[in-house]
Amino acid sequence: MLILECPYCGVHAEETELHAGGEAHLTRHGPGSDDDAFEGYLFMRENPRGVHFERWRHVNGCGKWFHAARCTASLEVFGTYIAQTTEPPADLMAKITEKRPGWTWRDLK
Repeated sequence: MLILECPYCGVHAEETELHAGGEAHLTRHGPGSDDDAFEGYLFMRENPRGVHFERWRHVNGCGKWFHAARCTASLEVFGTYIAQTTEPPADLMAKITEKRPGWTWRDLK
């Protein structure tokens, strides 16, 4: 079972208290976008074995969305951070690369 810390209220919550929202840091295309861009947004997702950045909502708590970095193979959680960021914080990236030498953010792009 995953236990994630909500970066807003500081509660360590089990995944049953949260709601997964899919991949983090996507460019969301809306009205006025072309069909290819909208199709890419709806259907094309990374599904890596290893480090993955996801959106989560603290449903049974403060109700806010946040991002989490975790390993899809081991379920190891590297950390969480607020959703209003365009990329993961530098300290979290350093923690991931310390545990996964040679891994870079560009591996997911």
